[in-house]
Amino acid sequence: MRRERRVKVLATLGPASSSAEMISELFDSGADAFRINMSHTSHEELRTLHRTIRDVETQKRRPICILVDLQGPKFRIGRFADGEIRLEPGDTFVLDMDETPGDASRVELPHPQIFQAVAPGDALLLNDGRLSLAVREVDETRIVTEVEIGGPLSDRKGVNLPDTVLPLSALTPKDRSDLDCALDLDVDWIALSFIQRADDVAEAKKIARGRAAIMAKIEKPAALGSLDQILELADGIMVARGDLGVELPLEQVPGRQKQIVRAARRVGRPVVVATQMLESMIEQPVPTRAEVSDVATAVFEGADAIMLSAESAVGAYPDKAVAMMDDIAQAVEKDPFYGDIIHAQRTEPEPTSADAISAAARTVAQTLNLAAIVCYTSSGATGIRAARERPATPIVALTPIAATGRRLALIWGLHCVLTADARDLDDMVARACRIAYQEGYARAGQRIIISAGFPLGTPGATNMLRIAFVGRDGMEES
Repeated sequence: MRRERRVKVLATLGPASSSAEMISELFDSGADAFRINMSHTSHEELRTLHRTIRDVETQKRRPICILVDLQGPKFRIGRFADGEIRLEPGDTFVLDMDETPGDASRVELPHPQIFQAVAPGDALLLNDGRLSLAVREVDETRIVTEVEIGGPLSDRKGVNLPDTVLPLSALTPKDRSDLDCALDLDVDWIALSFIQRADDVAEAKKIARGRAAIMAKIEKPAALGSLDQILELADGIMVARGDLGVELPLEQVPGRQKQIVRAARRVGRPVVVATQMLESMIEQPVPTRAEVSDVATAVFEGADAIMLSAESAVGAYPDKAVAMMDDIAQAVEKDPFYGDIIHAQRTEPEPTSADAISAAARTVAQTLNLAAIVCYTSSGATGIRAARERPATPIVALTPIAATGRRLALIWGLHCVLTADARDLDDMVARACRIAYQEGYARAGQRIIISAGFPLGTPGATNMLRIAFVGRDGMEES
């Protein structure tokens, strides 16, 4: 199955989309990868979904990517004696360690780390940012605040701390257990929630030991301040606009999205734009015009993937939401301005042979109007480098390793094909011609360009380009 677009679609699975039939339908509608949110998924459900996706993958004969999204640290207030109160601007409100049900003057906050880190002047946001409190006094068991933005507040609502760097790991005990389960299943990507610093990524990578790629979700101001360091360590980045839009003023989120996408593209890291992209399709069969424009902006920016959350997990029209993403992406990539916009952000290759080869492949393919760029990749590095160039020429990534093909299924423009490793140079060229022909990327008489590393199978050793003619039945023509 050949997609008619370069950007990938990542669909979240949930109650509306957990059956084998629906997962198959979502793939046919355009989903290249599936997200499993561990905030709402047990280990047994994770195993079942993993098995179902791999069964669909076998039926479709295409690599399918699985991303497991860890919950991360979640902070919530306690309960109220009457279930709900109302806070008014100017009120004094206390958060403490007392388990007694709260009232309009106080409530429990059962997280000692917050008391250790918060300082006078910091903001505390409650209920997804709907209420805002300013810290006035703090000690080891008590935070006195003044209500700046009031409203109703009920049991167990979430707490966000945009001004505070907390002295804790991004991996909670639950996350470590979920991570172990996901790694045992050989999932392809792990997404880390609420990271604050590069050390959070390093901790997860140490545990994963290369068994899965690590994607850092940028959703806290502290992470934005450490973005360059995080990009050095993470295998990929997600613009998690939900919590980012709680902890930052909403009007700053579009600019921050562009900043993150461009920073990731500059260093060649895959980047996903997520959250509320087609939110109205949770209940409606068509999105709003503003949502369509939002998705289009991410595609124009050159994001590797665009993600559906509740739209495909619990929505009434999961398959239609995926199909709409596919339609929008195809329309954008056919827009006459698309090439100029996406290529305006291209950065110069790093001074390495692998980057120089990938940049040359794009230039040669464009100059000679070649049918496809075919890259051999065992670790995935060659494929990611080819995608970093955002060429107008289609990219076919050949790999003998199923895990690599699945991981690359999330990367911009890569059509991944599993094939046996080439025996020698002649076999490599013949195999590239045949697969480009069979997959519909090249016709007899057209030319392709092949990039690979020698010796074959050496990770990251991209050092060769070869132009080849595709003959009848896809055989190389000398």
